[in-house]
Amino acid sequence: KGHKAHVSQGAIVMMKPDGAVSALVGGRDYDASSFNRATQARRQPGSSFKPFVYLAALENGISPWDVRTDGPIDINGWSPTNYGGRQYGTITLAEALAHSVNTITAALGQEVGISTVVEAAQRCGITSPLEQNPALALGTADVTPVEMTTAYAVFANGGDKVYPYYVTEVDNHGGHPLYR
Repeated sequence: KGHKAHVSQGAIVMMKPDGAVSALVGGRDYDASSFNRATQARRQPGSSFKPFVYLAALENGISPWDVRTDGPIDINGWSPTNYGGRQYGTITLAEALAHSVNTITAALGQEVGISTVVEAAQRCGITSPLEQNPALALGTADVTPVEMTTAYAVFANGGDKVYPYYVTEVDNHGGHPLYR
């Protein structure tokens, strides 16, 4: 299937909510490329970054049940639109996140402040530099798959920050722990 899509490499990170990495694949063929796409490849996360905008809003007293009206927006000459030009009218913020509404998310990022969004993402585990510009709300910063997985673990486990770990124990031939 990758050949049909003209894709020769990929990455996956599977992590338990406590940070235990149960699987990590950084590419298809280490001999062809030793570059680990799970830990080293920086890509724009796009809409998967939006929960950090909504987290910042929640932490600043904005309710998921508050409503916003989807419509044209202009932020210093930048006018984001929704995928396919779709318009949602007046909806709750919970619905805006569920439908990945770009206009409402971008406006919400301005409402709470992009620096507040950056701080929320960093507290969750994003370590890559995040440029403070309006488009950040829509996921334009480059991050790694392991960073995004780590940051999402915070949502999965009720709010505790985690640190990814890969090895829990190393035993010798006799089954005695050398490292724990």
